[in-house]
Amino acid sequence: MAFWELLLLAVGLSMDAFAVAICKGLSIDRVTGKRAVVVGLWFGGFQALMPFLGWLLGSRFAAYITAVDHWIAFLLLGLIGANMIRESRGGEEHVDSSFRPRSMLPLAVATSIDALAVGVTFAFLRVEIGPAVSCIGVITFLLSAAGVYIGGAFGDRFQGKAELAGGVILVLMGSKILLEHLGILAI
Repeated sequence: MAFWELLLLAVGLSMDAFAVAICKGLSIDRVTGKRAVVVGLWFGGFQALMPFLGWLLGSRFAAYITAVDHWIAFLLLGLIGANMIRESRGGEEHVDSSFRPRSMLPLAVATSIDALAVGVTFAFLRVEIGPAVSCIGVITFLLSAAGVYIGGAFGDRFQGKAELAGGVILVLMGSKILLEHLGILAI
């Protein structure tokens, strides 16, 4: 996977976390650097952890399903992306203003479940997992921290657009993987 592809994938995966970070910024009375870093660490950490766990799981089974791995990658990324697009059209979500682990853990897990599935596809595609999870974690950290500031400054105007953009990116990445493996696009 080329660096630019990994970067696009990282941005796409981080859009759920970015949207929730905007909501976090909306839910608090005052945005501080500490709060932005806390949100970035939770979301970036889980966005890095989940694809690693998915990669571990996928690595165990990759030998059994290499003949259909491109279809699996296409379906997983396509479903995740379509779900993000659907959610971008939904109503406003309420986010708790607390930064305690009891509040942040469920949000971090919920926004990173799709990264677990992407990690499975990494195993099928034989992606170097270290640079991949590092890129995803750093991009998510940066966008989530920025999301807190954006939420505090601009309100919820950008939440749906962020999820929509992330969904479109994931659907396009899944389609590209499928078309490359079918020989329609040159690798």
